[in-house]
Amino acid sequence: MKHLKLHNIDVPKLGLGTWKLKGDECINAVSSALDMGYRHIDTAQAYDNEEFVGEGIRKSNINRDDFFLTTKIFRDQFETTSKAMESIHNSLEKLQTDYVDLILVHWPFAEHSIEEMLKPLMKAQDEGKTRLIGVSNFTVDQMQQAKEISDNRVCLNQVEYHPHLNQDPILDFVRDNDWGMTSYSPLGRGTAVDDKTIKNISETHNKSSAQIILRWLMQQDNVLAIPKSSHVERIAENFSIFDFELSGDEMQQILDLRSANDRQVDPDFAPKWDKAA
Repeated sequence: MKHLKLHNIDVPKLGLGTWKLKGDECINAVSSALDMGYRHIDTAQAYDNEEFVGEGIRKSNINRDDFFLTTKIFRDQFETTSKAMESIHNSLEKLQTDYVDLILVHWPFAEHSIEEMLKPLMKAQDEGKTRLIGVSNFTVDQMQQAKEISDNRVCLNQVEYHPHLNQDPILDFVRDNDWGMTSYSPLGRGTAVDDKTIKNISETHNKSSAQIILRWLMQQDNVLAIPKSSHVERIAENFSIFDFELSGDEMQQILDLRSANDRQVDPDFAPKWDKAA
């Protein structure tokens, strides 16, 4: 339950998200997370914090081979394959590593074909700069295209997913195709922790609402989660979810909360989500 195997590589299902974390706040969050047992760190070029993530990794003294590191390529880098490759090189320098474990296309940017965006990722994988490749914020149709273009090398889609957002079409695809689905904004940017149903379940287990939600995600097949926090106490709390289990009824109660429309992340360049089914 703590790991998902993708292309014979073990990926920790729970990781630390770093969106909006900068400077010492980011360095301390990353180093503290690794020191307390996290083995999956997620960042992106667009977060403008890769150098701080890299410093946090260095500060932790955790062996590079002992944790999983993800970054993402943003839209302007896909103008040419060489530009995208240069951006990957720059990301590795900032992260103070020779390779990452996973590189994602951050969004399905309309000005670039899926093939144009996947070509540098496959090249980076061929050159040992990344172990796995994937996508983020792709619809089911776009995932199918990515699968075909990459000859099954793409293995993960990172999307918004929390108790108030139904992602069944994407979940069905990843399970049918042995992909992973990483949940970002797993707490609905805080909106889900106040849900009465979740609060009632949290009282039963003497856990916080956030811990209940993260446990709910961990118990779902093919689902990973990357909660973000700058507070060491909250980072530790989010990691303390492997000493209890939700019942089948409790899992279903939370599943029943999901709606098709409660998106917290929906920029103007996002795909047409109603085409996702």
